[in-house]
Amino acid sequence: MEEEFDEPIANARVMVKDVSVTEALEYKKELEAIDGVSGVTWLDDVVDVKEPLEIADEDTVEPYYQDQYALISLNIREGVEVEVTNKIYDLVGEDNAIAGEAVTTATSQQMAGSESMNAAALLVPIIIIILVLSTNSWMEPVFFLIAIGVSIVINLGTNIFIGEISFITQSVAPILQLAVSLDYAIFLLHSFSDYRKDVEDPAKAMRLAMKRSFLAIVASASTTFFGFMALTFMEFGIGADLGLNLVKGILLSFISVMVFLPALTLMFYRWIDRTKHRQLVPDFKNVGKFVLKLRIPSLLLILVLIVPAFLAQSNTTFLYGTGEHPDNTRAGQDEAMIEDTFGKSIPMVLLVPEGDRGKEEELVAELEDLPNVSSIMSYVKMVSTAIPPDYLEESMTEQFYSDDYARITLYTETDAEGEAAFSLIDQVKETADSYYDETHLLGESVTLYDMKNTVQQDNKLVNLLTVVTIAIVLLITFRSISIPVVLLLTIQTSVWINLAVPYFTDTPLVYVGYLLISTIQLAATVDYGILFTENYYTLRKELKAMQAIKKTIDEKIFAIFISASILSSVGFILGATSTNPIVSAIGLLLGRGALLAFLMVVFVLPALLVVFDKVIEKTTWKANFYKEK
Repeated sequence: MEEEFDEPIANARVMVKDVSVTEALEYKKELEAIDGVSGVTWLDDVVDVKEPLEIADEDTVEPYYQDQYALISLNIREGVEVEVTNKIYDLVGEDNAIAGEAVTTATSQQMAGSESMNAAALLVPIIIIILVLSTNSWMEPVFFLIAIGVSIVINLGTNIFIGEISFITQSVAPILQLAVSLDYAIFLLHSFSDYRKDVEDPAKAMRLAMKRSFLAIVASASTTFFGFMALTFMEFGIGADLGLNLVKGILLSFISVMVFLPALTLMFYRWIDRTKHRQLVPDFKNVGKFVLKLRIPSLLLILVLIVPAFLAQSNTTFLYGTGEHPDNTRAGQDEAMIEDTFGKSIPMVLLVPEGDRGKEEELVAELEDLPNVSSIMSYVKMVSTAIPPDYLEESMTEQFYSDDYARITLYTETDAEGEAAFSLIDQVKETADSYYDETHLLGESVTLYDMKNTVQQDNKLVNLLTVVTIAIVLLITFRSISIPVVLLLTIQTSVWINLAVPYFTDTPLVYVGYLLISTIQLAATVDYGILFTENYYTLRKELKAMQAIKKTIDEKIFAIFISASILSSVGFILGATSTNPIVSAIGLLLGRGALLAFLMVVFVLPALLVVFDKVIEKTTWKANFYKEK
């Protein structure tokens, strides 16, 4: 369409109240004068407004003007949505309204920056409190945040080399990077604190700490890195964009923790010593004994839940766009105001070969009879088949005809997406194809329809890549065939339960959130399982299975709880503070997913490790498990 027609499709509607036809035309002229606005259409483009409107066809007039309310359609150029919508707000004032796809984009872009700051302002104090509770120094949490904060700033700076990033990425990536990679700094400084008790020289203690924690940090970073790398293979642009940013972020966080943090700590370790405080949280002694009593009920519960959860998460109702604006926003109120007066109107453009006016007229008549089509704008309807286009000025025909195509614009009464909208698209395609061999259909609904039919392939590819790459990392880390299966089954079950919740609560789920979280949750929370299993694997060489698992729970439950509470806090705060449905959906799913992964690792993973202890021993290279003499 862009190749054939100069005038673009409308992506915004402006409604002005209490205006005469003359005043509405003045508004139209002022809108046309705004840089970035084109294709402004109103009643004067379809009827002669110099004649009394009473003699015009009522069905033609009402979509544009009724009860002194005028509805003007226009196109806002891509890339300048924020600037242009602000100018339109200034022009029409508080009492009038503007809505449409371009307004949705502008609102999301404007909210992205401010909401990220709001989320960070809530999040950083919560993370500091969690870290203070988990350490014995007031300064250690500051060191953690500085190390990861430096890598986040560098990551944001390197985006200049990419050229542009999605505002969804801008909202989510820095906070996700903080939540996912904070563990690396915690691993290193906890090891450093342990070695300081036995080694007098801080530099030597740091060397030993780096050596001891290196494998755990590499394993943790690798699973997350490859999980996010899978996102970059998505056809869907936002997923690939976010994936690339998170991959950069994980790499930079790893370098920052292994290079910058040791240097920073050795320069200022006396600050850590001077700000020591007593342990604020009691030891989790004998928790393992309690957890192990629940191992059989935990396994039985998961066996009952796993199949329904798997089936439910694949049958959730999805939204492919951003959904409706919240009622407490200007965009949401404006949209409701326009719909109350003029009803829903989603434009859809059909291009068919130009030439046969009679066939075009038959097609338009048949399209008009389709349910949910409120009006049609085409040459054969607006002018006449009796008047050849060559007899008229080009300015009157250029919006309808190019050298090769006729352009027919349908205005539909459906939502931008959903069963009714997608069914109508099928009907329009079927009707047009019965008249012509070559047809093209476009518009917001058609884009979402295409997403529904094509993006779903991304899910299979991305999930497969995530599982395979993480399995390979686990295989190398533990030199075992069975441990990766046990770990992946544990975390993947938490993903399925998380994504099944919207199905059982009958809540539509933003598809981008579903697509991303199935990878992000697996990549980010498999670390809990690695930390737990690594400790069990080491202890199992000295103790029997039940003793090793009990001791592992006592030693590692607090560390896993700290990591999960940080990730969960990040998720729930993103979900609560963002008005962008995609960001909010990712946040809510991440918050719930981190909690579910924590529960699975604490209650189900120990049961699986004990049940499959002999299988793990036989399928692990040089397991050397403890055996009673």
